[in-house]
Amino acid sequence: MSDSTVDRRSFCAAAGALMAVMATPGCALAASAPAAAPGPAVGINPVIGRMRRHIAVKNDTLIDLARQYNLGFTELVATNRGVDPWIPGEGTEIILPGEHVLPDGPREGLVLNISDQRIYYFPRGGGATESYPVGTGRDAWGTPRGKTAIVRKKFLPSWYPPKSIRKEDPTLPAVVRPGPDNPLGRHAMYLGWSGYLIHGTNRPYGVGRRVSHGCVRLYPEDIAQLFPRIKIGLPVAVVAQEAKIGRRDGELVLEIHPNPVQSDELEAGDPMTPAKIAELAYKVTAAAGEHAHRIDWDAVHRAEAERAGVPVPILKPGEAASSEG
Repeated sequence: MSDSTVDRRSFCAAAGALMAVMATPGCALAASAPAAAPGPAVGINPVIGRMRRHIAVKNDTLIDLARQYNLGFTELVATNRGVDPWIPGEGTEIILPGEHVLPDGPREGLVLNISDQRIYYFPRGGGATESYPVGTGRDAWGTPRGKTAIVRKKFLPSWYPPKSIRKEDPTLPAVVRPGPDNPLGRHAMYLGWSGYLIHGTNRPYGVGRRVSHGCVRLYPEDIAQLFPRIKIGLPVAVVAQEAKIGRRDGELVLEIHPNPVQSDELEAGDPMTPAKIAELAYKVTAAAGEHAHRIDWDAVHRAEAERAGVPVPILKPGEAASSEG
């Protein structure tokens, strides 16, 4: 292993540790958290995107590949369990989890699923649904759940650090003007919840991780693509769905992501603490309907344990049960 490789790994690990301690000071916690939206009914949702593969070259890291393929860092780690994220190794096959079951919820505006750290855009007037990786809030600065809307947009925004963040870092100025040091990046879209934004970032390695002060950050190139198409008043829904059930080419699939604790463990390189998903058996059975007798419960339990964040088939081959009688 070369000295440059060791230095690169040390730098990336240090950067990850720093981000966990000092989140990008992009936003402040709202004075009062909004009420959570009611839980959606069990549904079967479409699957968008496709899975791909990448053969690693000498200097690849998962944090670099995440941006190259428009993925979040944690989702790439979850799918490629056992691969060293900082030195995958030349010739290592990297699975690129570009296939996603849409979350339950409205099919309009923007829908953010905190659990898979992705935002879904449903263009007005139809058109293909788009999906982008995002960075979300860390423990004490959790991104809220519920429904709101885009109330303002700003190209080249200035950032006014709130008192709570300046208390964490007294060296911060009263205002940060547009430029490379601005944590909002070049684009900001303000939500109806006071203090919360969807914005770009000057630290793209935080996308796909829980390191913000509660705001939602996108890669600079992603928000630049979205920004001109987003209208004031566009509805925004924020949900937290670890398990999503969908249909792909007539096949029932289940996609399960790490919970917040497990995401932090994956990023730290620690073993993932096992966790159960409330009412998972009920949701799977309800989605399967008359095909419930074909559910492959081993596949369901394996998906819950692994939480690889990719859609997996959960029905055994066979004839569907008759709906008569």
